[in-house]
Amino acid sequence: MVEIEKNTRIKKLKLTPSQIIVLGFASVILIGAILLSLPIASVSGKSIGFINALFTSTSAVCVTGLVVVDTATYWTTFGKTIILLLIQVGGLGFMTMATFFALIIRRKITFRERLVIQEALNQFSTSGVVRLTQYVLMTTVIIEGIGAFFLSFRFIPRYGIGKGIGMSIFHAISAFCNAGFDIMGNFSSLTSFVDDGLINLTICGLIVFGGLGFAVIVEVLQKRKFSKYSLHTKLVLYITGILIVVGFFSVFLLEYNNEATLGGLNFKGKILGALFHGITPRTAGFNTLPTDQLSMATIFITMVLMFIGGSSVSTAGGVKTTTVGVIVWTIICIIKGKEDTEVFKRRIARDIVNRSLSIIGISMALIICVTMILSITDNNHSFIEIFFEVTSAFGTVGLSLGITPTLSTMGKILVIFTMFAGRVGPFTIALALARMQQKNKRLIKYPEEKVIVG
Repeated sequence: MVEIEKNTRIKKLKLTPSQIIVLGFASVILIGAILLSLPIASVSGKSIGFINALFTSTSAVCVTGLVVVDTATYWTTFGKTIILLLIQVGGLGFMTMATFFALIIRRKITFRERLVIQEALNQFSTSGVVRLTQYVLMTTVIIEGIGAFFLSFRFIPRYGIGKGIGMSIFHAISAFCNAGFDIMGNFSSLTSFVDDGLINLTICGLIVFGGLGFAVIVEVLQKRKFSKYSLHTKLVLYITGILIVVGFFSVFLLEYNNEATLGGLNFKGKILGALFHGITPRTAGFNTLPTDQLSMATIFITMVLMFIGGSSVSTAGGVKTTTVGVIVWTIICIIKGKEDTEVFKRRIARDIVNRSLSIIGISMALIICVTMILSITDNNHSFIEIFFEVTSAFGTVGLSLGITPTLSTMGKILVIFTMFAGRVGPFTIALALARMQQKNKRLIKYPEEKVIVG
């Protein structure tokens, strides 16, 4: 009898894969906060305080980029190294890094661990998940290495060999992981490189590759023909292309005559500036244009792009491109009078449509609630500044209208929660909804009745 009760307690203590992922992220954030709160992490030799350290650690692990202090001038080499490691762990994912270390020490990956990896990489089965993890790690090292190589052509001549290489590696990792942390100094981000083609195209390339998703990158490299790609990969590439084009033309047209942004640049600078700002909200956080000088229309477009974010199983945040794509195509099919959601001659299951609606609905509700509370706790800032900040935090973007360092303690805690929810929230929501749909499938259905809508 005692043995049965003991086994029951053990079973109750077992965590689901999604709970392990959430707790894994939380543990990394806590460890990072403790390390960043040490006096050795700051140039002044004084502790930044636990809340500010927690904010920075959360921003790094959730690959957001919102900062309460200037990363370049406040943190020591130790502090910057911790931030960079947190960005890499956050970008690749807790389980990917855990698998990496398990492979290094040649430890066997158990079936339960494979289940967690399956959910972390959003795969449909445990078959091949360890191999996919190896591809993810290898692809990451190669892409970040190439990015650092190109960036070094600008940073080494400007900062010298040692610092130039360090700057190249830091910004390559930050860009590919869509983190948006920079060490340029004075909260300037990449504004001094607004018309530099090499810097702009390299950073944009890293952001786009990081936001596509590892499964998509692997599939593109393996199959190389659009017709052979899975529906998921087709949707990701198609929607990503549309958003880049829409983002570019929106910024180019809206900011063309704004002297504070594109207006004072030559035509090449206007093209590069518009392209960069069209890409960075999804969800990188770097900026070459002064964000607080953008027109209201551009700020609104930026917020929409931040909310959408990148693609599933990527380093990006947001509700994801495929989620929005499913809803858009569903609306199109309804207008056309079709019963099912059809894309590229394939039918999307109704439970995927319902899940997409739920993710967008819950995400919007979260942003609205946090914005409302922040409007009370930090009413010294305008509504648009707060709304922009919360959307950026949820989308794990890192763009700001300049209010992050001046947030109250309660405001910082709310933004910390929003960043964490934005990184793991939509993913966990999707998993929870999938389980509930499987669990609640019934043989008996209630009678159908119509309701007037619209």
